[in-house]
Amino acid sequence: MNNNELLTLITRLRSVADVGLLYAKNEYDIERYHELQQISTQMLDNVTNWGAEAINFNFPIPTDYPTVKVDVRGLLLNAENKILLARESADGKWSLPGGWADIGYSATEVIVKEFQEETGLDVVTERLLAVFDKKMHPHPPQPFYVYKMVFYCKAVSTSLNKGFDVLDVAYFDINDLPELSEDRILKSQVELLYKKVIDGDLSAAAD
Repeated sequence: MNNNELLTLITRLRSVADVGLLYAKNEYDIERYHELQQISTQMLDNVTNWGAEAINFNFPIPTDYPTVKVDVRGLLLNAENKILLARESADGKWSLPGGWADIGYSATEVIVKEFQEETGLDVVTERLLAVFDKKMHPHPPQPFYVYKMVFYCKAVSTSLNKGFDVLDVAYFDINDLPELSEDRILKSQVELLYKKVIDGDLSAAAD
């Protein structure tokens, strides 16, 4: 079993404990669910080396049913069919523009906002290209359970202006991609998304 598979099982275990604590009334059950939480924290620490304090900060005891985190990204091509990428400040590697879905914004509103903030471009979303479940792809291990929504976008402005939270923005040929931030996007995913656009495939890929 690899680390990604193990993390999926641990996050499922913690989710069971969290849901149990939301609904349990019996003191015996509450005690057992607390124990499951502690076990899952220890297991997460063993896999990620985050430390119990950081894990408990990032996974607070929920007050509602725990759900999946959603990452929203956009694929945009220029006239030469080169792909617009943003260089992430977190690791210095490149990714499709985007980020965590914000409460109060639709998925398309999120990606329009992210493009404006990261690249300076005004965009419109054409269609949904894919919904990826991170556990189905060889991303580096991450304790969060994540769905990734990727939209095909078109620019309605032309001037690139990198945002404060990225290191650079630039267009790249599909055959000459830079080192990607694999926690955010994989080369295989970019290639799949690119092919769907170039081929005029209107269906959305979904894991």
